[in-house]
This record gives sequence, structure tokens and C-alpha cells, in this order.
Amino acid sequence: MLSTSERKKKNFTKYLLPAHGAELKKYDELYELFCAEGYTKDLCDQYADEFVNNVKKPAVEDIVQTAKLYDKIHDKDSASFYLSMLEDRKLSGEDKFGYCIEMLKNLSKTGKWRDAEDFRTEHINFMQNFAQKRSPQEQADMYIALALTDCAAKRYTEAFKLLKFGYKPQGKNDTKLLEILTTGVYIFACAGDSDGLASAVGNAQSCVKLFSGFEHPWCHDYYEKCIDEAAESII
Repeated sequence: MLSTSERKKKNFTKYLLPAHGAELKKYDELYELFCAEGYTKDLCDQYADEFVNNVKKPAVEDIVQTAKLYDKIHDKDSASFYLSMLEDRKLSGEDKFGYCIEMLKNLSKTGKWRDAEDFRTEHINFMQNFAQKRSPQEQADMYIALALTDCAAKRYTEAFKLLKFGYKPQGKNDTKLLEILTTGVYIFACAGDSDGLASAVGNAQSCVKLFSGFEHPWCHDYYEKCIDEAAESII
């Protein structure tokens, strides 16, 4: 979840207007809840109500963020519901990129691998071109989504190749690297490769141990839980 300052910086012109002060204040309250408790159903429901459900024209970024939050607690049906709001919207740039990533992840995780493949075919050129201009972390998000698509179609070798796209760790406490490794755990679990799974779990756990600190108090337990769940084919 973006910090309040990151959200304000991203929408700098918007938040110069006094009318949006209350919105930013509410966002800050939810961000503080996130900092204290992490990804919870309460956070998801409050965010959905404040920024989508009770808003006449919710922003694309808030719809995508809502879907992403529900995905984090494995509520794939709710994530699907919010993503469906954008199916007929003409999107571009960062909004479209975020939507494409969440759609691929959702379709793959709900077993709709043919739909995921069709969606990828339709949007892959845009995603690849847009990703070239983005940060390594955002590029990693795309490759993870693409790998999940191949995993859903049981093309495990192709999925692993996508995860090995050449990501370079961004410092000692790189949560994106950990996310890539955890996705690898999930793919090994789905493939039924017990030897590969044991090695992947070990690598992910070793990555956690290398962290010198975490951004929030709940993060350490959360990431360890993600690895355990991925080993049970849950992501």
C-alpha cells in the first residue's frame, strides 16, 4: 500500500485543492491501520467503502488498489468483482499497466488459464513496452503475473524462465526479491516437484533471514506466512 506521502506526491496537483483534504486524511487513517496491522479484511472493506463503493466516480487507481488489497488476503472473488468494474473502461499508462497485472494474477489464481492467456495475448505488447520505462520492481510485477499465467496453464518450465528475467536485488532488504522467490515456491508446489519445492522454500527462508529490518512490525511473520502458504499452493 502506498504511503500517504507517496500518494500525495503521485497526485500532487489534485491534493492542492482543499476539497480533497478530507480524502487524504481518510487515506492516512487507513495507511496507519495498514502500518499497524498489515493486510486485513477490515482494511480491505474500509478502503473499498471509502474510495470505491461510496464514491460516484472512483479513480482507476483506487479500484485497482482495492482489488490488490483483497488479493493479498486471498479473497479472489472480491478482487474479481472490483476488476470487473474496469473491463469496459478505456485505460492507458500506469492505470492500464496496474489493471493488466492484477487481471492476469486474478485470472490465473482462479484457474481461468485460457482467459488469462487470451488477456495476455491482447495486452502483452503494451505491458512489455510500458514496463521498459518503469522501475525494476514494477517490471518484476509484470514477470510475476506472466509466470502465474504460465503456471495456471501448467507450463511450469516457461513460468520459471519468466521469473529468471534478470532481476537485480535492490539492496539488502528487498521485498520484491522475496516476492519473486515466494512465487517460485508456489510454482514448484503447483508442479508437484517436492525436491525443487524444498530448495525453493529454503532459498526464500534464507532471504528473510538476511533482512536487517522490516518496514512494519508485522512484516517478518507475514513474509514467513506467505512462504508457508506458497508451499501449499496458496498465493
